[in-house]
Amino acid sequence: MGTEIEKIPPAQIEKRSFEIITEELKERGIVLQDRQAPIIKRCIHTSADFDYAGNLVFSEKAVEKALLALRRGACIVTDTQMAYSGINKKRLAEHGGEVFCFMADDDVAERAQQRGTTRAVVSMEKACSLRKELIFAIGNAPTALIRLCELIKEGKVSPKLIIGVPVGFVNVVQSKEMVLSLDDVPYIVAQGRKGGSNIAACICNALIYQL
Repeated sequence: MGTEIEKIPPAQIEKRSFEIITEELKERGIVLQDRQAPIIKRCIHTSADFDYAGNLVFSEKAVEKALLALRRGACIVTDTQMAYSGINKKRLAEHGGEVFCFMADDDVAERAQQRGTTRAVVSMEKACSLRKELIFAIGNAPTALIRLCELIKEGKVSPKLIIGVPVGFVNVVQSKEMVLSLDDVPYIVAQGRKGGSNIAACICNALIYQL
């Protein structure tokens, strides 16, 4: 194809990737806000999709508020084991935080079956019992995001940040719009159908790496 292969030491591959992303954003005339740039660039790095430069929506001072909470030891709740696995738990633990995912818990599966609902719904309810400052990272289940919004309105939980990036076609856009309609809850939302557990995890990591 005539394309020259770059010879890059393994330790420099990520650095070079971010340099390419920065160059291409500049070529596209896209200017990112300083606080948002590391998050948007990491989403592009994870997905190779430059649409994230336009579809990620941040509430006012969402990044600053999230970083403050993480420095105080805030914990992260995810809706998938994939997102759980992808978050840098060692770096988070340096500030006293943990990552939780209740989707595979036996009690969650049992209650979901009894009630005829999803484990994602019950896992959000279980998270409310945590006596910690919480950041929710939802990358797969719109039902989790919908139930989380309901729990907020019921006064049962007050997240320090919602990362709302479920992917798919059924109730995905609607669940994200529910988050955007919330008052006084910081959020980072990927508008439209795009997202995923990998995007949820990379947003968490982009925040953690700024601590």
